[in-house]
Amino acid sequence: MKRTLLALALLAGLLATACGRAPSPGAEAEELVDKARWTVDAFKQRKTPQTTLFRDLMAKAEGVVVFPSAYRAGFVVGAEYGSGVMLARQPSGGWSAPAFYTMGAGSIGLQIGGQVAETILIARTQKAVQALVKHQGKLGADLGITVGTVGGGMEGAVTTNLGADVVVFSYAAGLYAGGSLEGSVLARRNDYNEAYYGPGATPDAILFGQTFSNPQADPLRQVLAAP
Repeated sequence: MKRTLLALALLAGLLATACGRAPSPGAEAEELVDKARWTVDAFKQRKTPQTTLFRDLMAKAEGVVVFPSAYRAGFVVGAEYGSGVMLARQPSGGWSAPAFYTMGAGSIGLQIGGQVAETILIARTQKAVQALVKHQGKLGADLGITVGTVGGGMEGAVTTNLGADVVVFSYAAGLYAGGSLEGSVLARRNDYNEAYYGPGATPDAILFGQTFSNPQADPLRQVLAAP
């Protein structure tokens, strides 16, 4: 619990700083959707051993969460945060409109440095999608789902992660980076959701109710649906 509170406190401070520079939540949300589209397209087009696996898992995915820029920095006390979008597979086979989320984590220990990574979480089961949408908390045990990570050098060992409910791909500094998101806190961005769609826009209504839509997100939905 203490680590969760620390993560949320660090996340709130970092987001407050970022929002002070932003023109508006609506403009930030639109930019985030555009960046998510570029991120998904880049993951599909990269010439790496992980690309085939990414494409295969995406074709069967029940949900996806895209963080175009997940920031990690630390000097004794570490913090990780990033805003992203979640989409769910529809009964028709297409993708829902995006709901907005943020991810944060905090830690204390011997650490120094920083990194920016593009990160995509692929939810392989309906159980995982429901857990991510219905509950806010730490990825992994708190949500009752298992999380596996695909990183550098994982080509031959990735089968150990294929039983996971959620598989994480993270790309930074020109390669797929290892590391786990277990313990990271996933939380709704209600300000972005309402700014992008209007009052009353909740992740549940956006992803499953088909009550809200925004044509600005169509290119993202199309690149997700592309082989």
